[in-house]
Amino acid sequence: MTATGETITEGARNESPLWAASLRPEPEWVPVFGELVPDAIALGLETVYEAYLVHYGRGRLFAPDDPDEAVLLGDYLYAHGLVRIADAGGVAAVAVMAELIATCAALRAAGEQGDGDAWIEAVRGLGGAPDAAQISAAMSRHSARVAS
Repeated sequence: MTATGETITEGARNESPLWAASLRPEPEWVPVFGELVPDAIALGLETVYEAYLVHYGRGRLFAPDDPDEAVLLGDYLYAHGLVRIADAGGVAAVAVMAELIATCAALRAAGEQGDGDAWIEAVRGLGGAPDAAQISAAMSRHSARVAS
């Protein structure tokens, strides 16, 4: 596991025994979108992405048994990710993330596709400039983690 995954895991473990109990026995950590943004933003973006997976897909680090706990854990991870993004990128970066979270929630509520495209748009808004191969790899990793 990378330092990013370890940081997310340790922060949650230290924050709450409930989050510690939700950790996967065998993490499935693979960075998805964090490698496409500037290094200072990567930890925050991957934390928010883990929150998204806990809410809508299959987490890489967490697998809470209870759906209510999954909602709370996801919200905890969203908050921590946004704090990290605010520290690294300021208000403009938080605005990008707010748009991403709102767009993805609306897509999920409507049962529509396109959340991966929203993540790539956010990557670009956060200063990333991925090439076609990087986008394809990230979208493949993303598709493996979320249910359509």
